[in-house]
Amino acid sequence: MAGVKALRRIQLGRETTAGTIAVATSYWRGVGTIEDQREIVFPEEDVGILGGVDRTYIPKLLAGITLGDAPATFEQLPHVLEAGIKAIGTGAADGTQGSDKIYAYAFPTTSLNTIKTYTIEGGDNQQAEVMEYGYVDSFGISGNAEEALVVSSEWIGRQVANTTFTTTATIPTVEEILFGKGKLYIDTAGGTAGTTQVTQTLLGMELSVKTGIIPKFTADGQIYFSFIQYVMPELELKLTYEHNGSAVTEKTAWRDQTPRQIQLKFEGSAVQTAGTLYSVKTLKIDLLGKYEAWEALDEQDGNSIVSCTFRSRYNATAAKHATITVVNELTSIP
Repeated sequence: MAGVKALRRIQLGRETTAGTIAVATSYWRGVGTIEDQREIVFPEEDVGILGGVDRTYIPKLLAGITLGDAPATFEQLPHVLEAGIKAIGTGAADGTQGSDKIYAYAFPTTSLNTIKTYTIEGGDNQQAEVMEYGYVDSFGISGNAEEALVVSSEWIGRQVANTTFTTTATIPTVEEILFGKGKLYIDTAGGTAGTTQVTQTLLGMELSVKTGIIPKFTADGQIYFSFIQYVMPELELKLTYEHNGSAVTEKTAWRDQTPRQIQLKFEGSAVQTAGTLYSVKTLKIDLLGKYEAWEALDEQDGNSIVSCTFRSRYNATAAKHATITVVNELTSIP
């Protein structure tokens, strides 16, 4: 029987030991297919055969999956952050009574983070495949007025093999993160993030993150990568503003290269029992840095708008770089 698109699935398992295949426990509520990226070499040789012979060898195994654009949710976004920024696993309590759990993913500054690697199963009713030692190479979170936020991510793994789907994985209940329920705050580097709200200004945003995690291949008796190494991450935030007084203020900060604290906070439904800090599900993106570029005026529905790029970097005054915080009601990441 041929494979059916509607019968495709993606299942995730959190690995106890990086590279050791884990049982899948949860579905990814999005789209994507595993790609076998093994390298096959046809060596050049002079053997008197026009067109060459079929000698080949495989010097390298690698796997990948693009989890394409999908509505971002409070429950599933942490999978991307766990495999790309920092392994937290169990949410922090919000006071003594709150039913909400806080997952704060701080980007590394002076010491390295440890991530959680994943086993990913993918395929359809014809064949399932599996890749282990999965981690996030890059990801993006974007949004525009009148829409849900969108998340996409590029994952790398060691190798691909045929398998059968784990039958005990479950489809999680999720809540979409809506752009319209977001708020923009901009403060000085010496101020407190989330203090000064900028209203009637933000029309769209696109956060692009290169995690700085790379595979390292060594002579360890295998042709897949031996381990992962952490190098410099890069965070870029593109913003589209209404061309108003607030935008003019920010453009002046760009010209003067004044550091800014930008917080994007998106709120969802109320949690069952409010905690000390939060009473609703929340996604909070806190960035320190400077504006890198401003484009010429554009228009939308006959209205002037302007787009700019903000580069997030460590700021000595604030003594921090960037943190993405997710608040949901999951005691631990499934």
